[in-house]
Amino acid sequence: MEQRFLQETEMVNYNSDSIKSLVQVNGWNKLDNFSKIDAIYDFVQNKILFGYNADDTLSAAEVLKDGIGQCNTKSTLLMALLRAVNIPCRLHASKVTKDFQKGATSGIIAKLAPQYILHTWVEVYYGTTWVSLEGVILDKKYLSALQQKYPNQKGLFKGYAVATNCFENPPIDWKGNDTFIQREAVAFDFGLYASPDEFFSQHKQEICIIKHFLYIHIGRHIMTMNIAKIRGKATLQR
Repeated sequence: MEQRFLQETEMVNYNSDSIKSLVQVNGWNKLDNFSKIDAIYDFVQNKILFGYNADDTLSAAEVLKDGIGQCNTKSTLLMALLRAVNIPCRLHASKVTKDFQKGATSGIIAKLAPQYILHTWVEVYYGTTWVSLEGVILDKKYLSALQQKYPNQKGLFKGYAVATNCFENPPIDWKGNDTFIQREAVAFDFGLYASPDEFFSQHKQEICIIKHFLYIHIGRHIMTMNIAKIRGKATLQR
């Protein structure tokens, strides 16, 4: 396995005190590889609640401190934790259409968003193959609340940051196979990168300075609040 898939970077900063402490406290290094991935995946999926950070280029330690994350920032944290326990991983990058965010966004916030949004997920090397872990993005309590909100919805569902063709039972749990929750929104594939640092040094969100300022200081807070309101209506944990 190439060393670059285990390398620490400025964003994937797994030697930071908070990351090292988290790994040690949870004893993740003592587990077999399947269980390492399972435990870390569950932590990033459900302990780091789905929400919108200030920037896609936050380091893993910064995402951990925020306690929330979306696709790009959760990917960074997931990569750092996996590499911290010697599990090789890489980044798969794409663009998604903004329409699947409807419900999480609304009104002027939706209009300000670019038509296409940078979207990344982690691929982990397990056994003899690479496995996609895109299903880590949404915490289960939030997804459960959406399923309760739309109890008769089956098959394809696009909205509220979900884009899946199996809304009633999307493949979001680690079982050694690919997991996805936003795949149906992918419009363009950038391919594979060794780290988020590499990808974001080449690609930026297509948004002007003013819109970016409004997103950081207003938009993301409204979107995260919308998500929290929906999550709060969940009556059970999936």
